[in-house]
Amino acid sequence: MSWTDEVRRLARERDAVILAHNYQVPEIQDVADHVGDSLALSRLAASTDASTIVFCGVHFMAETAKLLSPEKTVLIPTAAAGCSLADTIEADQLRAWKAEHPDAMVVAYVNTSAAVKAEADICCTSSNAVDVVASIPADQPVLFLPDQFLGAHVQRQTGRDNMHIWMGECHVHAGISPSDVRAQVAAHPDAELLIHPECGCATSALWLTGTGDLPAERTHILSTGGMADIASTLTAPTALVATEVGMLHQLRRLNAGVTFLPMNEKASCRYMKMITPELLVQCLADGRDEVTVPEEVAERARRSVERMVLVGAPGGGE
Repeated sequence: MSWTDEVRRLARERDAVILAHNYQVPEIQDVADHVGDSLALSRLAASTDASTIVFCGVHFMAETAKLLSPEKTVLIPTAAAGCSLADTIEADQLRAWKAEHPDAMVVAYVNTSAAVKAEADICCTSSNAVDVVASIPADQPVLFLPDQFLGAHVQRQTGRDNMHIWMGECHVHAGISPSDVRAQVAAHPDAELLIHPECGCATSALWLTGTGDLPAERTHILSTGGMADIASTLTAPTALVATEVGMLHQLRRLNAGVTFLPMNEKASCRYMKMITPELLVQCLADGRDEVTVPEEVAERARRSVERMVLVGAPGGGE
C-alpha cells in the first residue's frame, strides 16, 4: 500500500478531515483534503461532518480550529510545531501592555495563541486588518499585535496616529529583505510581485512603487489566501513571491503558465516543515497530538474571532 493510500485509509477509520496550510511540504499538501490559509481552513473544518480534524500547520492554527469546532477532536502531527511570530507575545505581556493603555482597543492578528486572543477585543487577518482597525472609532487608541510589519502596513493604510504596534515578527518573513526585492526585480523586470504584508520588505516595496522604482500596477500586497486568489488571473511570464517558499507549490498548481519564483529561496519555516509524512501517519494511527483549549480561555478567544467576522468577510488568513 502506498503512503497516500495508507493516509486515506487511516483518515477514513478515524473519521478525520486532513487540512494542510500553504506552507507545508508538497507531499502533505497533495494528500490533504483541503489546502489553504489557517483561518479559511479553520472555518472550513467547522462546517465539515468529520468528527476529527487533523491540522497540518503550526500550533496556533490548530488552536483556532478547536475554537471554531469545540465539539470536534483536533489533532496536530506534532505539538512541537510552534510559531516564531505567535511566540513574540504571551498573555501576561499583553495584560501588562493593556494596563499601560487602559482606554485602547486591542486588535490581535490570528497568528497568536488562544490565550492571547482571549485578552484581545477583536482579531484580524492580514487581508482584513485594515478594515478591522478602520471599524474602531478614530479617537480610540489601538494596540495592534504582534506583527510590526503588518501593523506598519495597517497604519500606513489607515493614517491612524493613535496606533501602538507590538514589535513582533515572523523570522521567515522578516528575513525577506528590500535587497532581495531589488535584486530579483533587476533580474526579472517584467515580473508580477506578490508580497505578504508580514515581510520585512513590504514597507520599502511600497515606497519604491511611489518613487517609480517598482511598477505599482504589478506590485501586490497580499495574504496567502489573496495570493492563491490572484494566481490564476496572472498573465505575466514570471511572478516573484515574497512569503514562505511552501506557497510556491500551490501557486504553481493554480497556474502552470506562470513561472513562480521565491523572492528569497531560503524563506523556509522550520516549524511548518516539522510536519512530515511519517508524523502524519503516526498522528492518524495513534490519535496524537490532541489540541485542547481551556473552556474559560476558549470562550473569550472565540468571542474575539467572532467580532472580527462581524466586521466583514474575513477573507484570507495569514
